[in-house]
Parts: sequence; C-alpha cells; structure tokens
Amino acid sequence: MTYADIILPVPLEGLFTYSVPAAMEAGVRFGVRVAVPFGTKTTHVGIVIRTHGDKPEGISVRDIQKVLDREPVLTETQYRLWQWIADYYMSPIGEVYKAALPSGLKAEEGYRPRTETYVRLRPELRSSRALRVAMDILARADRQRAALAAYLQLSGWAAVADGGSEENVTEVSRDELMNSSHANISAIKALETRGFIETYRREVGRLNTGGEPDYAKMKQLGEAQQQAYNAVLFSLLKKNVTLLHGVTSSGKTEIYIHLIKQAIDSGRQVLYLLPEIALTVQIMERLRRVFGGRLGIYHSKYSDAERVEIWRKQLSAAPFDVILGARSAVLLPFTRLGLVIVDEEHEQSFKQQDPAPRYHARSTAIVLAQMAGAKVLLGTATPCLETYHNARTGKYGLVELTSRYKGIELPEFQVVDIKDLQRRKMMNGPFSPLLLARMREAVEGGRQVILFQNRRGFAPMIECKQCGWVPRCQHCDVSLTLHRSMNQLTCHYCGAVYDVPQVCPACGGKELRAKGYGTEKIEDRVRDLLPEARVARMDLDTTRTNGAYERLIGDFAAGRTNVLIGTQMIGKGLDFDRVSVVGILNADTMMNYPDFRAYEQAFMMMAQVGGRAGRKGSRGLVILQTKSPDAPLIGQVVRGDYKAFYRDIIAERQAFGYPPYTHLIYIYLKHRDDSVVSHAADDMGALLRSWFGGRVLGPDKPAVARVKALCIRKIVLKLELGIDLAKARRYLRMARKQTNDDARYKSVTIYFDVDPM
Repeated sequence: MTYADIILPVPLEGLFTYSVPAAMEAGVRFGVRVAVPFGTKTTHVGIVIRTHGDKPEGISVRDIQKVLDREPVLTETQYRLWQWIADYYMSPIGEVYKAALPSGLKAEEGYRPRTETYVRLRPELRSSRALRVAMDILARADRQRAALAAYLQLSGWAAVADGGSEENVTEVSRDELMNSSHANISAIKALETRGFIETYRREVGRLNTGGEPDYAKMKQLGEAQQQAYNAVLFSLLKKNVTLLHGVTSSGKTEIYIHLIKQAIDSGRQVLYLLPEIALTVQIMERLRRVFGGRLGIYHSKYSDAERVEIWRKQLSAAPFDVILGARSAVLLPFTRLGLVIVDEEHEQSFKQQDPAPRYHARSTAIVLAQMAGAKVLLGTATPCLETYHNARTGKYGLVELTSRYKGIELPEFQVVDIKDLQRRKMMNGPFSPLLLARMREAVEGGRQVILFQNRRGFAPMIECKQCGWVPRCQHCDVSLTLHRSMNQLTCHYCGAVYDVPQVCPACGGKELRAKGYGTEKIEDRVRDLLPEARVARMDLDTTRTNGAYERLIGDFAAGRTNVLIGTQMIGKGLDFDRVSVVGILNADTMMNYPDFRAYEQAFMMMAQVGGRAGRKGSRGLVILQTKSPDAPLIGQVVRGDYKAFYRDIIAERQAFGYPPYTHLIYIYLKHRDDSVVSHAADDMGALLRSWFGGRVLGPDKPAVARVKALCIRKIVLKLELGIDLAKARRYLRMARKQTNDDARYKSVTIYFDVDPM
C-alpha cells in the first residue's frame, strides 16, 4: 500500500497521512494537489509532499479522493521556504499554505479559466465554391453578409479562397468580429442558425501581455547613479545582501531598472518587492515601458483568478522574467531567481500581522534568495535600524547615494512651534500661519501641496462638553472615530459601526463636540480656507475600491488635483513633479507613541513624507509642525542626518536590550473571559520564567487590551544574540501546549509574534 504525507490548509502542526488508491498511484507525487476527507463532512484540498510505504501506527488512514493536477503547483524551493517560515515564525505549515496559494488553488472548483466565444467556418464551407454560394445566399441579408465577409478577411479564409494556404488561417473572437463588422449579436446568431458558422469557447489568459521590451526607454544613469550602480554590482559579488542607502529622489528606481536588465540578460528572474499596493501604480508603468510583457504584477488588489494565472505562468516554460508585487509576491514560485529587490525596505507593511503566519517579507526574501542562489538588494532613504546595523558591521554590503538626481537640492525644512502658536491663539485649526500662507502661494502659482496627518476619519473621538463622556467600542477598549461623510462612529480595530448620538447617554447633555483632526476634517478645512484648490484625500477610506489608488495618484500626477491630504501611504516612494510644499501637521503624535520603535518610525515617516517635496525643478519646502521643536529627533529630521539619528537610537537599544542586540518574541493570549486569560497568562509566564529566567517580561495588558470582544495579555521574551533560537522555539511550543492542555485554559488562543514591528 502507498501512503502520502499531505499539507492541509488547517491551523494544526505537521503533515497528514492518507492512503493512495492503486488507480491514483501514478498521479500522486510531490507538489500536486489532491482532495481529501477531513473530519466527518469536510473535504480539503491538500498538497502532496512525499509518498512512502510506511503505514501510520494506531490511526485509521483514509483514502485520497481525487488528484487535481497533472503537474506540481509547488516547487522544492518553495516547500523549503514554507518549512522555514513555519519553523521560524512558529506557525503551522498549513497556515503558510493558506497564505501562499491563491484561493482558486485551495478549492476543487475554485478556479475557472477565463473563456471567450470564438467563431469559425462550418467544415462544409471551407472551399472557394462553397464560400461563393454562401455569399450569394446572403445577398438580401446585408448585415449577415457583411459579418461573414468581415470574418473571411479577419480569419484569412478570403486569402484561401483566392488560392492561399490554410496554414495562415487565424482564430477570430466573436467580439472582434462584431467590432470589426459593426454587426450585432442577432446577425452572428443568424449566421450560426443558418449553418454558415459555428461558435466555440476557448480559454484565454487574464494577464496583460504588455508588448515587447523596449530597452531604449531606459534612462541614462547620472554620474552619481552610475557610480552607485557599479558599487552595487561589486558589492553583490562579495555579499549576498547589499543595502542601497540613497536619499529621497536620488534615482534609486532607475538603478533598479538597470540591475533588472543585467539580471535578465544573464538568464535570471527578478523579484521586485514593494511595501504598498499604491506604489505599484507608478513603478508598474515605469517598468512596463521598459520590460513590456516580461513583467508580471502580483498583489491583493488583483482578482483571485488573475493571481492563479500568474502562479501557473510562473511554473510554465515561459514564466515572467520580472515580478513586481507587494508582500505576498515573495511566496510565488520561481525557477531561476537571480535578484531580489526590496524597495522601501524599512516599511512596517512588509510584516504580516493577522492572520498567521506573521512573517516579514524582507527576511523571507533574504532566505528565499539564499535557497535559490540569488542576490538581494535592499533600498531606502531611511533604513530600518537593524538593516543599517547589519550593513555597518559588515554582514551586508553598503552603498550610499547622497545626492539627488540631476543635482536637485534636498527640501528645506522649517519647524513651527504650534504649542506657542496655540497659546497665542494664532493657529487656524490645524494650520499655522506659515503653512497656510505657503499653501496659498503654491496653489496660486500652479504648484502642488501634500499634507500629512496620520489619522483617518473626521475626528479621533467625540466628547460631551458637559461631563467628558467619550463613546467607546462595545467590543474593543478604544474610543470610536467619527466619520462625518458617512455620519457614523467607527472602531478602527474591529470595524464595528455605531450611530452618532444626539445626546450624551451619561448626563443628557446635547453638546457633543469632535476632538482632534483626522484626514477627513483636514480636507473640509482646506476646502473652506482655499476654495480655489482642487483637493483629494488618500487614506484607507478612499482607497478601498478597485482602481482608487490609480485614480488618486493619476489625478495628482496629472495636476487635476493640487492639494493631496493623506496618511502614511502618501510618503511611501511616490514621485510627483510639481510638489513644492509638504506640511507635516503634528509630529508629536508619532514621537509619543508607546513603543520602542516610535522614534525610528517617526524619523522614517517625516523624512519620507518630506522627500516628496521639490523632486523636479525648484527646491521644495517642508513645514514641520510640532510642540517639541527642540527635540533632538526634530533636528535630525531637519538636517537629514540619518547617521546622528542612528548613533542616538542604537545606543539606547544597546543600553536597554532591544534589537539589533536581542531577538524579541511576543506571546499573545486571548479569551473572552478576562479572568481566564489573566490566570492563563500568569501560569504560562511562570512556566516560561522557570526556563528563560529574567528574559521573560510580563504578562501585561497591551495598550489596547480588548479587541473583537477578546481580552488580551502579552508576554515579552528577550533573547540575547548567540542563544539557540531553535531550542527556544521548542520550549515556547511546549509552553503553549502545556498551557492549552490545562482544562481551564483549553479555549485560550495562544500565538507568537517573532521579530515584532
């Protein structure tokens, strides 16, 4: 009897063994999908990992029901990467499988190839004489005759009738025929009913072919860029990973394009990772102009069917040479990967949060490249502290690009003390007089403005003026955000929606006021203060629909809008020619966040947003509003002094034992009953302390201690460098199992976040 070990898309550890019916033995092999029973009524689609003759002891083995593939949908390298993700991030491999495969490959009938109706001549008409007779018969049916004549020309049968070869006959779609002949569907159906043509369905790809590459459209590198390009090539000869640290608008993308061309010319594939879907819009056009149909795009805004087709194409004999995508693109199959580019490598968006596996795409890309024998280039103007530390200590190569393309000056920063202005009652809502004046000048002069406020909605909360009551989510320990355009209160943690109260339920007061500023409220104020401005807002609320990113970015790039208000997504590598003023409305909300990475994230965000100013033409202006103008971080942002920032923060990290000097693992416990999760966390914390000692911190309540009606506790594990991480992970799994085996805590959810962001 033959047995197969199979990955199933379930959150359980290990592989599952099934017996292989004799009739299926030839088709069951590594990487193919099979349908198998699971439980009493469920059928899952699994992936075969190995076949063997060892019958499992003590369990009843069930048969595979169906083989779904002739060829594998998984490569050996992918499976090794899945194993690494499952082990390192402590997630069942079934959850890795769920995250990696498009939905259409995880169900028996989940993917339907796209088909189109095509037209062909009936066999009995495929001669010159028969065609002349047919045209005579249709002499009084003008539309049908015109449609048939158009078909003969489009397909090549007209040339055959004149003595040409049938080898040149091509397929014609029904839509193509209708467009060419201006015939309606009735005329086509009449031709089919009368026996002149027949229609058939044919599978067609959803993927944009993009045309032939045009390398003449590659821009010539400037002197500084050329030096950086050469330095990157030299560094990658010695190091597997190199950091390209280039200031904003230094031309890193053009360097990437030249590196991609060099890799393709060497017969290798390239993976180009971006942190946000928004970024793919602009960069996709730049890459497509050069690489044409050799470029494939892969991200969550694409339909599942499109993602299935890209997955299958990557396994075909003619895969895309370049894949441009967001985080999940690192999980695609590659057969000859040579280069991985991780652009904006500092971005937190590369870290998957929920659901599991909570992997970091940058780290995963480095491991993938190592397995595939490829090289990795990390690019950014504001490196992640750990990445820069690895480059400074020689683990990674380092190439620095300190000047903007074509010598354009870095933007001028002006710091505004809004605490003083508020005291003197000189602020106009969220705008200082300086910012408002520069915005007005820019709009009147035909230039553009970007305003950064990292809070969406109209206001972060509403409050009763009389008693101070603030509405809170029933399911989460957070206040509700007012979205005035939808006239509702929303929880940004669980998505629950509430009506806006007319009176205070605590005291009956009728004065409920909005406190603080979200992007929606900023938009309203700009429209009031600058009625001549064409204003757009770019945040999660305005980019939910398909094509929303493209429309917003396209309108701003084309000058159809001249003030763009947004959250952090506006600072992520977007390139606009006419932006002369950038306003950072409140730097303090970023700096005062309760997290050891707060200053790092604040520096990155302000430097990146500021870098959108003055990318073409005259020098840009960044107006940075803060209540702490003398804070060292503000001075470092203004000077663009990343090295001084690094020296300060790395010293703090070393003194207090944070990455890159330790490995962090967060352990989360969740349950509906606060007392149950509290006792479970105390017991698990005590168990971990017996093994890890003072490396265990907590348990504590996180800043938001209840989400979606689940009460949360958090334990922090700090592991010094050089410790046996594999052994530590084994102990953590043991602690989770031991805690869940306790009858009191069997319903407590316990999961790990390795290298949290």
